[in-house]
Amino acid sequence: MPTALIVGSGPNGLAAGIELARNGVEVTVAEAADTIGGGMRSGEYTLPGLIHDHCAAIVPTAVSSPFMRSLDLAAHGVQWAWPEIDLAHPLDGGQAAVLTRSLADTARGFGVDGPRWQALMEPLVADYDTIAGDLLGPLVRIPDHPVKMARFGVAALAPASTFARLFATPQVRALFAGNAAHAWTPLTRPPSNGVALMFAVVAHRYGWPVVVGGTSKLADGLAGLLRSLGGRIEVGTPIVTHDQTRDFDLVMYDTGPRSVVGILGDELPQRIRRAYERYRYGAAAFKLDIAVHDGIPWSNENVRKAGTVHVCGGYAEVAYAEKETFHGLMPQRPFMIVGQQAVADPSRTTGGLVPIYAYAHVPRGYPGDPSALMLDQIERFAPGFRDRIEVVRAHGPADLLNANANFIDGDINGGSMDFRQFVGRPRLAVNPYRTGVDGHYLCSSSTPPGGGLHGMCGYHAARSALDYLARQHRHI
Repeated sequence: MPTALIVGSGPNGLAAGIELARNGVEVTVAEAADTIGGGMRSGEYTLPGLIHDHCAAIVPTAVSSPFMRSLDLAAHGVQWAWPEIDLAHPLDGGQAAVLTRSLADTARGFGVDGPRWQALMEPLVADYDTIAGDLLGPLVRIPDHPVKMARFGVAALAPASTFARLFATPQVRALFAGNAAHAWTPLTRPPSNGVALMFAVVAHRYGWPVVVGGTSKLADGLAGLLRSLGGRIEVGTPIVTHDQTRDFDLVMYDTGPRSVVGILGDELPQRIRRAYERYRYGAAAFKLDIAVHDGIPWSNENVRKAGTVHVCGGYAEVAYAEKETFHGLMPQRPFMIVGQQAVADPSRTTGGLVPIYAYAHVPRGYPGDPSALMLDQIERFAPGFRDRIEVVRAHGPADLLNANANFIDGDINGGSMDFRQFVGRPRLAVNPYRTGVDGHYLCSSSTPPGGGLHGMCGYHAARSALDYLARQHRHI
């Protein structure tokens, strides 16, 4: 039986391990940390009984992933929970735009922008399951569904600043900008529009749920599934030399490209080594875990029901904040994502205290502390918020890197999402998962399709590795 070593137990490492194991490969996962999951960890980070997520918190990419949907995760203890409102974007004066799973209800709430939103989203939502495999894979190839992909691709390659002009109301323009900001790049550049459309389409097709009990339960479920297929997981086991990998037929790296250079060194072809060494990282996250009495008192009632809240005012403010952070400057009003997982999963609360997850986009490696700016941003749309705070725990870029070696300088997205790395990540290649060393594959979010809990980077890398085994005339 062929054997595989998976370096790292993040979502893509576990996905690669599962895909290999269910195709007859004997899998061993080596995790350097004492707990599995990478960005899928959770814990009592503020007070006993309050469950906070470490990185991944709201999981639309997991519930909509073709790979994740192919697994019986419920049999391994994974439960999804959906909020009444998936996303809200508050504005000054108490107004807010809200996005729900129902496209019709969302469009009705968008007023004069409703018909245009529905006309834009309806065909994309209808096509999503057909083209998801193309969307969540390498772009340097002929898609399986070229006509339907073209419908999405032409729009996706425009900057969000162009598409935002389609909408007349400040609320919808702001909500669209907040979705585009998930690209971690200026809204005047592609692929910001593609990211904005993708998050909206997934919301209308599958919603933006949370994992009941914390995102770590998803890691536990994936690990349980892998073990049921015969796989083994070893924690506290860093892989730092090539010698540690030599006994395996396959090695899958759920790490950054530079870590692969550190392990394989001169074994890598020079052109690939240079590409890995030049790989660029993007803006960082600065995270707050907050224990709040009775939740956040948003001025807008609908925002209180939302699982995710984008906090950064109107379109112009979001665009300015993203431009500043991209160019290494700290905006006074940063773009923030606030997770209110407990509105969907009350099991995370205790004694009237509610766990709040909030992170801001900050410059890469930012050494300062924007906690006050972040709390001010929330207070701006929720007067009295500060008075409800019991505990705040801050995690800057250096802290995030210490907790996860893949979060270089606080970049939780696996690398810059500028256009070049969006198309060719970590290098421009038909098979970007190959390292150029036989049997060794990169499977992290530094490969297509990038960050998220979809596991598709690991799945595609595993399929490439299985093709390699087949070419070696191994019977699996």
